[in-house]
Amino acid sequence: MFYTCGPNEAMVVSGFGRSPPLMIAGGRVFVLPCVQKIQRIALNTLTLNVKSDKVYTRHGVPISVTGIAQVKIQGQNKEMLATACQMFMGKSEAEISTIALETLEGHQRAIIAHLTVEEIYQDRMKFSEQVFKVASSDLVNMGIGVVSYTLKDVHDDQDYLHSLGKARTAQVQKDARIGEAQYKRDSVMREAHAMQEKVSAQYKNEIEMAKSQRDYELKKAAYDVEVNTKKAESEMAYQLQVAKTKQRIEEEKMQIQVVERTQQITLQEQEITRKEKELEAKVKKPAEAEKYRLERLAEAQRLQLIMEAEAEAESIKMKGDAEAFAVEAKGRAEAEQMTKKAEAFRQYKDGAMVDMLLEKLPLMAEEISKPLLSAKKITMVSSGGSEVGVAKLTGEVLDIMTRLPAAVEKLTGVHISQVVGAPGLVH
Repeated sequence: MFYTCGPNEAMVVSGFGRSPPLMIAGGRVFVLPCVQKIQRIALNTLTLNVKSDKVYTRHGVPISVTGIAQVKIQGQNKEMLATACQMFMGKSEAEISTIALETLEGHQRAIIAHLTVEEIYQDRMKFSEQVFKVASSDLVNMGIGVVSYTLKDVHDDQDYLHSLGKARTAQVQKDARIGEAQYKRDSVMREAHAMQEKVSAQYKNEIEMAKSQRDYELKKAAYDVEVNTKKAESEMAYQLQVAKTKQRIEEEKMQIQVVERTQQITLQEQEITRKEKELEAKVKKPAEAEKYRLERLAEAQRLQLIMEAEAEAESIKMKGDAEAFAVEAKGRAEAEQMTKKAEAFRQYKDGAMVDMLLEKLPLMAEEISKPLLSAKKITMVSSGGSEVGVAKLTGEVLDIMTRLPAAVEKLTGVHISQVVGAPGLVH
């Protein structure tokens, strides 16, 4: 018959043909009924609460220690499994736990007795390692392996640990205050030193920045002067070239306009010549041809004058010098004329003055009669003994004219009647 078991269990087959007994951890086996026997043993991990109360340490201080241990029967090791089967076969897990617990507790108490409270309390890892090492060597002989051991709690009823903690706490607080004071002192010193280095570095940095800024400003000023100089030279050269180009273009435009006007005048003259020839060839009557020719000539002259006026308006700038010369010549001519007039006045004196007055009499008469010409309506009232109508108006004008010699004599001292009758009067 086949029997099976899980990985947390071992089977032991004994009897016929099984010497020594067959041990199988987690598997199956064939058992002959009646002649072979099968037994089982658990391989589960057992958790043990190892507690030792009021155990005296090396200095005679009673303390209580509690540890947690994990133990199990090693099913993979055939020798340990065989030993465990010999010792615990037929026993329950509780009985196996009690045996392992008592063994661990005995070793734990023995180790506590060889150590001081301070050593146990301050170095728990060392205590745990010692218990694990001693207990493992003993339990292995039972087929049980110690998986782990950890110190859970240490306490006493005499407040020894509390007092030890107070002293340690006071020492720690003292060390903490000293350390804090030293740290603050070192911190202040480091901060002052850091501040000094920071200020020094800042000043050095500002000095370097000022030097760099100065060098930059100097170089920039030099570059700006050079760039502005080149730019000004370039702009001046450009403006000069633009002015020259504009001047040359204007001169060429003026020349083109003059040429165009000249060509137009030439065309007009050619047209006039052609029409003259056409008149001579086609008109039969000389008088009509002459009349027609004169009309065409007048029209051509009018067109020529218009074209010349336009050309003169376009080329007025080019004729500035000529006009200036003409004005100067005119001024000289007028000056010469005034000189001659002055010479004539000196030569003829009163006669010349009278001659000038006589030349101006028609103008004076015209100015006197202008108000009458501007009148739209004149109403005349007769008193019965004088003239009326146009004769009255002309009489008024002539009466004003007859008063002019007396006015001239008062203004100039010259008597017109005497001067007119004198020989050598200038006409």
